[in-house]
Amino acid sequence: MGKVEKLENFFLPKGTIGFILYKLFWGVYRLPNNLLSNRQLINKTYKKVFGHTPNLDHPSTLNEKIQWLKLNGFKSFHTICCDKYLMRNYVMEKIGPEAEDHLIPLLYETTNWRDISLDTLPNEPFVIKPTHTSGDYQIVRDKSTIDIKLLRGKCRYWLHRNFYRDSRELQYKDSPRRLIAEKLLQTADGYIPNDYKLHYFNGELQFIYCSVARETRNYRKIYSPDWKPLPFIWVPKFKLQSQSGGDDIPAPASFNLMKKYASIIAKDFDYVRVDFYDVDGKLYFGEITLFHGSGYDVFSPEEYDLIYGNKLKLTGLDK
Repeated sequence: MGKVEKLENFFLPKGTIGFILYKLFWGVYRLPNNLLSNRQLINKTYKKVFGHTPNLDHPSTLNEKIQWLKLNGFKSFHTICCDKYLMRNYVMEKIGPEAEDHLIPLLYETTNWRDISLDTLPNEPFVIKPTHTSGDYQIVRDKSTIDIKLLRGKCRYWLHRNFYRDSRELQYKDSPRRLIAEKLLQTADGYIPNDYKLHYFNGELQFIYCSVARETRNYRKIYSPDWKPLPFIWVPKFKLQSQSGGDDIPAPASFNLMKKYASIIAKDFDYVRVDFYDVDGKLYFGEITLFHGSGYDVFSPEEYDLIYGNKLKLTGLDK
């Protein structure tokens, strides 16, 4: 159990007092960062990861260019396509009515954490998460086994969380705060399916980043657009060892459809990541991500950061 999970388990089941103390803890912990400008915080975080500050005026590596986009690339529609609820309509507008069959079934939604109870939650396996943050979720296979006080506490905190302040990603600044429960996707053998993340530069597919065996080995593989293994990974620094290696996997049955849909969405972006799941041959949209790892994941070997940085052209900067 990680430190954050231990804090959640200690404070959040304790009602209002626990919520206030938990929120106060994070407020104090994040206060030094909250006092920094977006550019200052990016410089600080980047240096902590890479050992030097990024060149934000003339970026060259892919991670530097992602930081540049965070500061300079925002467009109003980004708020919609990165909202886990509003994104559903965005995808249908771009793809057409056929996309509805590829959206993960929505089982429940609310804007009030007080609505969360054993009576209101779905009676089938689901994932509950806020729509305006990244990385916050809880998998529930059987709601009769969960600590409902803890879950309500998490939902309360999620709805109060200012993810823009934490991440400085502008698409979250004015995002509506909502909770959704989606059907838990599972393969025929009961596991969460692999996650296929298609990375596009200037409308062209560059590579497919695969999160494999997420409930067991949990490793990463990266493939070319024609599904040839590529000799690098791009992960958080502290996960370089644990997420490296692992067996290669075949292309998913719905790979061509993934590329078809993702290429339509990618037309409006300099850089975008479009995520999918393949459940025994059935395609589902995951999410649209503007900044993989918020620009702080490391390449191994590190030269691929520059190799792929040279491939990405930034509107308003590159000529």
